[in-house]
Amino acid sequence: QVQLVESGGGLVQAGGSLRLSCAASGRTLSHYTMAWFRQAPGKEREFVAGIGWPGSNTYYPDSVKGRFTISRDNAKNTVYLQMSSLKPEDTAVYYCAVRTTVGILATPRAYDDWGQGTQVTVSS
Repeated sequence: QVQLVESGGGLVQAGGSLRLSCAASGRTLSHYTMAWFRQAPGKEREFVAGIGWPGSNTYYPDSVKGRFTISRDNAKNTVYLQMSSLKPEDTAVYYCAVRTTVGILATPRAYDDWGQGTQVTVSS
């Protein structure tokens, strides 16, 4: 089992930027797929970015494409989500997740371990 801890959330004005980090422990993330999801109150958990091993392939839904960038530092066992041009509708709790098999999938049940989440609030 991999333990994931997210950080970097906070309050930002619309148009601003934030960088989230997800530090892993317990096991190396070597060869694992990583992803970020978010969940707003009353809504389902939504996929926002995924990255394969070793980091050359990424995938984003249209809602964040061009604004969010996922990356990984394999030496530090850490994954990042750089968010820019933030909008109020980006407000949510953001979760990091790991998938121990190959392939970036957008469904939460495809992922094996999750972090506790970090709150991102974008004010208008």
